[in-house]
Amino acid sequence: MKQWVCFFSELGSEEQPYAGGKGSTLARLYKKGYSVPNGFIIMPSAFDNNELTPEARADVQTCFTKMRKDYGDIVFAVRSSGLSEDSVMASFAGQFGTVLNVCSDDELWEAIRTVRQSRHSNEVQAYSEVKGINVSHEMAVVVQRMVQAEISGVLFTANPVTGNCNEMMGNFIVGLGENLVSGKADSYTFILERQSSTWQKVYADVPRELRQYASKLRKLGNRLEKELGCPQDIEWAINGSKLYVLQSRPITTLTGYNPATGEWNDSMTGSYLWSNVNFGEAIPEVMTPLTWTVQSNIYESWELISGYQSSGNIGGRIYLNLSIYASVLHSLRRSKEDILRFLEGLLYTRIPENMDIPVIRISKTAILSVIYNLIKMYFKQNTAVRKSSRFLATNSLWCDRIREKIQRIKNKDELSLVWDREILPHLKNTVWYVMGSVTQFSGYAMKLRRELTELVGADDADTLISGLSSNSDVKDGSRLLASLGPVLGISKVSCGEMERAEYLALYGHRGPNEFELSVPRPVEDSDWLDQQLIQFKKSPVDIEALLLKKHDEFDAAWNRFATSNRLKAHFFRRRIRKMALKARMREAVRSEYVRDRWVARNFALRAGELIGIGDDIFFLTIDEVLDVLSGNKEAVKFIPARKEIHQRYLELPAYPSIICGRFDPFHWAVDPQRRNDIYDSSGSSIEPEDSSLDSNRNIITGSAGSGGRIEGVVRCLNRIEEGEQLEEGEILVTSQTDIAWTPLFPRAAAVITDVGAPLSHAAVIARELGIPAVVGCGNATMYLRTGDRVFVDGGQGIVKILSTNREIE
Repeated sequence: MKQWVCFFSELGSEEQPYAGGKGSTLARLYKKGYSVPNGFIIMPSAFDNNELTPEARADVQTCFTKMRKDYGDIVFAVRSSGLSEDSVMASFAGQFGTVLNVCSDDELWEAIRTVRQSRHSNEVQAYSEVKGINVSHEMAVVVQRMVQAEISGVLFTANPVTGNCNEMMGNFIVGLGENLVSGKADSYTFILERQSSTWQKVYADVPRELRQYASKLRKLGNRLEKELGCPQDIEWAINGSKLYVLQSRPITTLTGYNPATGEWNDSMTGSYLWSNVNFGEAIPEVMTPLTWTVQSNIYESWELISGYQSSGNIGGRIYLNLSIYASVLHSLRRSKEDILRFLEGLLYTRIPENMDIPVIRISKTAILSVIYNLIKMYFKQNTAVRKSSRFLATNSLWCDRIREKIQRIKNKDELSLVWDREILPHLKNTVWYVMGSVTQFSGYAMKLRRELTELVGADDADTLISGLSSNSDVKDGSRLLASLGPVLGISKVSCGEMERAEYLALYGHRGPNEFELSVPRPVEDSDWLDQQLIQFKKSPVDIEALLLKKHDEFDAAWNRFATSNRLKAHFFRRRIRKMALKARMREAVRSEYVRDRWVARNFALRAGELIGIGDDIFFLTIDEVLDVLSGNKEAVKFIPARKEIHQRYLELPAYPSIICGRFDPFHWAVDPQRRNDIYDSSGSSIEPEDSSLDSNRNIITGSAGSGGRIEGVVRCLNRIEEGEQLEEGEILVTSQTDIAWTPLFPRAAAVITDVGAPLSHAAVIARELGIPAVVGCGNATMYLRTGDRVFVDGGQGIVKILSTNREIE
């Protein structure tokens, strides 16, 4: 028999999708024992347009009669429960109808009709358009026992204005709360500390009676947020000293993702400090939804603090959540100076001292969990490092086998199983090899560089730590950095020392934006290698000669060191060789990780073929891809809107490398005073004069990427596709680089980037080729233009503007 009406206690999993946001949540909380006033849900199937069918009307009458029998002289509240209402994407708070103080049968039927008709109102349609919801609003109707509230209010478990997750913000009025929710009445405001029951701020004239409920409200907020999995907007009422829950829904202003439009902005989920200094080079462009969600699946085991992901998506670009690390240090009672020093050491970039770094309050119990997670991550990385040689020896064969298997699959369910059982577990495992190799090399190299600098100065120290490729073995490439292989390979193919097929087998998986799954690999593009060879012949550079020159510089620096530090020479020579081994391991592991991403791309392409949507597959999340493979194609309708927002993101300039608080990339992009290095939503850390230039406004500072000094003319490039514009001997200026930029380096006299660190791609490759580099400048692309003449001091991390044809604004 068709079920038109369900009491809260009776709602099952089959009926839940049709009960609407409010109805399903209230039923869930009622069954969990929360103080939710009892009631029932009238399903959409009970209606013929806005009128109840005769059969459904009879069932509603039965429920109405039962509640009167159970509760005596009862008054009802009739409320909407739209299927799109109270979701993460949209709350529709105050948009649909509500009728209170319903007593008689006639009033009940009229109230149900009124609420049902409200789905067609002008207000609902306007709100839907803003939220990108272009659907007809199907609606269930909730009928509840009404609480005659003495005090009514809402409680946000995070501050919806600032995004601060350490405080709860609320409003209340005396009496019934409908006018509060709909905005028809002024209210009192209060703020509660998350970790205590102290009233942080209470405006004048607040009734003393409310203060006794501070502890109950805080505990209720914590419980519901944990129960429902995200910050909550809670409607509550007090009657006869009892606190009732009238509704709980996600705080839509703290939502980082709108699935209907594809907008992704995790800076809106709370107040945090973000950086893309580490991630910006690996993933320099805007990500498609599939790339981001695969990335999130891979890194889900990085969670240090429960409920907080280590990375986020801001306008399609990946950022590291620095507040997580700052919060751990803060909970261990480290000073702000210590926290800043740690973060700057992690990023190799300056964070303004007056920036208020948002922190997450961690309880004493939770900090033990954090320490456990850190220990677990440490052991996973160390284990991966010990097994790296075997991984490097076998990974290529694994990738070949899985790619061949993918191409043979003709069944959608079989393809899903391959992802769940083979590809995703492999990707999650590989990331520990990457992290282990990066951590071991970075820590070892930075410590060695500091010690060498104290002994021989910055220039010779840079030369000694840049001997990562052994020039005596360059011909067979056995000890060459993996990231140098593609550029040296191009020169070998050009002069006939390497076959095209061999080049593509070795390096065909490496290319522009190689972490983005939607981008074809060079081996997939028959014209890619030809274009590289044409460009190389137009501007031939003897790569081996550059490496040999670097080798001679290393020998000279080493002889100076050995002569002045004879007792330490053997010890440091061994450490330099060990560092070079770690560097080659890091680059080799990264190359294999990119090969793994190619496997993920092959999976996506095959899924697109089987589903029949081709490359549009990249605009679904990985969970949606698996859903569509299983037959649920609901998400496919969102693809056009997601492609549109992705294109809009691509048209924006690269975002600041440091972001504090909430950041709207579209508003930032049109701000004539915007900065490319730092964005602070509070504005407190933004200095009137841009600190990337000195008082004379002609010195740009960054990090020392590669030693050496040179004067030359600037060539600013926004994208790798503009690479052919770079003339030999020009100074390359760009926001950030990945391996696709490597073939340009031999032509450049020096390299300057907005994003980067001393051990990032641009710096490592520049050092290997003996090219001065200043990285992580933040605003270099704002102050330099093609044709400017500059002096680059790579060892000091300084760029001096010598001449320009325009005023620096």
